[in-house]
Amino acid sequence: MKVVLPIVGLAVVIGLWWLATIVFSIERYLVPSPKDVFDAYTAQQGFLLDQAGVTLLETVQGFLLALAAGVPIALLIAWSKILERMIYPLLLAVNAVPKIAIAPILVVWLGFDMLPKVIMVFLVCFFPIVISTASGMKSTPAELVELLRSMDCSRWQEFFKLRLRYAMPQVFVGMKVAISLAVIGAVIGEFVGAKAGLGYVIVQSGASADTSLAFAAMALLAVMSIVLFYGLVMLEKVLLPWAEGD
Repeated sequence: MKVVLPIVGLAVVIGLWWLATIVFSIERYLVPSPKDVFDAYTAQQGFLLDQAGVTLLETVQGFLLALAAGVPIALLIAWSKILERMIYPLLLAVNAVPKIAIAPILVVWLGFDMLPKVIMVFLVCFFPIVISTASGMKSTPAELVELLRSMDCSRWQEFFKLRLRYAMPQVFVGMKVAISLAVIGAVIGEFVGAKAGLGYVIVQSGASADTSLAFAAMALLAVMSIVLFYGLVMLEKVLLPWAEGD
C-alpha cells in the first residue's frame, strides 16, 4: 500500500490535469497536456537527462557541503551557551536574506559555472541542518544525563555517547528538510545565470514558449527531489534501526 497509494494519487492528478486541458480547451503553449509533456521528453530525452545530471551534481555537492559545515557548527552551539548566543543571531540574519537576492551577486562574484549554484544550495540547506541538529543535541532526557554523570562520565562521553545518539533522528529530520530545499536552491541559481541545468532549460523554454519542454524539465526536478528524499529515508532506516522504536 505504501507504493500503491502514491501511484494512485499521481494517476488521479495526471488524469485531472489531462481532463482540464480537454474540457477548458487550454492552448498547448499555456498548459500542455500530459501527452504533450511526454512527447517533449521522449523527443529530447538525452538532452534533458544530461541537464538533469548537472542539476543533480550541483544539488548533491551543495547539500554535502552544508552537512559538513552545519553539523559541526550545531555541535558547537549545543556545547557552549556563549557560542550559541554569538552564532544564532548571525544564522538568523543570513537565513532572513532572500536567497533569490543573493543569486545575482554570486554570479557577479563567481561567474556562470557550477560553483554559484553549489553555494546557493549550501545557503538553502545550511540553516535547517544546523537548527535540527542543535535542537536534537538538547533533547536528551535529563534523567539519562544525570545517570551518566553519576557514573563519573566525562562531558565528552556525555556529549558524544549519549547526546549525539539521541540527536541523530533530529539530524535526519534536518537533512530531509534540507534535501527537499536543495533542488530549489540549484534551480534558483540556474534561473539567474547558468549555461546548463534543468533550471536553464526552463528559462530557455519559457523564452521560446515551449512549455511542453519546460513541464518535462519540471517533472524531472520533481522525480529528482522524490528520489533524493526517499534515499535519505532509506539511509536513516539502515543507520538508525532503533529510532522508530524510540
